[in-house]
Amino acid sequence: MTTTAKRDSLEAPEPETPQKHRNPVLQFLGELPGLILMAFVLALLIKTLLVQAFFIPSGSMEPTLMPGDRVIVVKVPYYLHDPQRGDVIVFEDPDPSKQPDRGVVGGLIHWLVQGLGAAPPDNEDFIKRVIGLPGETVWAKGGDVYVDGVKLDEPYLIQETDDFPKTKVPEGTLFVMGDNRGNSLDSRFGLGYVPLGQVIGKADLVIWPPSRAGGIT
Repeated sequence: MTTTAKRDSLEAPEPETPQKHRNPVLQFLGELPGLILMAFVLALLIKTLLVQAFFIPSGSMEPTLMPGDRVIVVKVPYYLHDPQRGDVIVFEDPDPSKQPDRGVVGGLIHWLVQGLGAAPPDNEDFIKRVIGLPGETVWAKGGDVYVDGVKLDEPYLIQETDDFPKTKVPEGTLFVMGDNRGNSLDSRFGLGYVPLGQVIGKADLVIWPPSRAGGIT
């Protein structure tokens, strides 16, 4: 009678193949282009949808904002509601110049370059204070501003407002004025009414210079 030898249930382990460890510096360099692209996309999304920094070039908003100030403009509040009276807003030129037809690809590239701050905007942005809302009637008399017959309390001013006649704010637009009433191109003349769709956001905070850092009221 023949017998068959039983195999041992445990087999000898095979020798391990040495694993090649990638140089961490080379690994980081390989991932760097993707990280840079992600950072650019994130910065673009933040600037487009959430917050944006602006430089104050003139004295039209003195004394609230001074030439050279840098402010943070928040966009989120106006996703929830329209601008309110007294808000200091940044908006696009209500009468923009006509732009060339760049096509779909060219337009996308142009938007990306501008969004990353590598090219100046096609049209100038403005910063003013909201005085009149859609459908309201605004005028100034005796140094004071009235809206629908009610005199405004404007503690941010250091000078009176020159008289101007009654003007009704068209629906879908805002009547804006600079705090430096004697030196401001605004809805009284020149600039006109500001369409709600061209409001970029609310100027919320001065971040530079440090001596003037703080909230905007």
